Amino acid sequence: MNRLKINTAEPAAYRAMIALEKYIESTELTTRHKDLIKIRASQINGCAFCVDMHTTDARKAGETERRIYNISVWHEAPFFDEQERAILALTEEVTLITGRVSDETYKKAAELFDEKYLAQVIMAIITINAWNRIGVTTQLQPPLN
Repeated sequence: MNRLKINTAEPAAYRAMIALEKYIESTELTTRHKDLIKIRASQINGCAFCVDMHTTDARKAGETERRIYNISVWHEAPFFDEQERAILALTEEVTLITGRVSDETYKKAAELFDEKYLAQVIMAIITINAWNRIGVTTQLQPPLN
């Protein structure tokens, strides 16, 4: 079944999402932090389109294959620093919000980042989750080429 395309069915809503994405791109967040957020949330949400797009983008930005392969098992992998671990933990808890964001996870992130950067991390997590929900609901598929 072909599902609707948000950008043509409701262009104003799509433009609002693009504006939010442009805001995320204009923040102080490092490319590596944005990539980790986008990949991990997309893995959790099962958005193949976004996983494909963001792992491709991460590779182009210099991320290693080894780290990309280990994002889903970051708890056990030694390849991520303290800030990246805090971002990945926060990404998981915000994405799986019914379990709440624990005080421990929030406190760790607040210790590592100033308020502005932490706010930008949270907004990046929220934004990719919105994109994932669009992708999953409308069954966006990555290109085969």
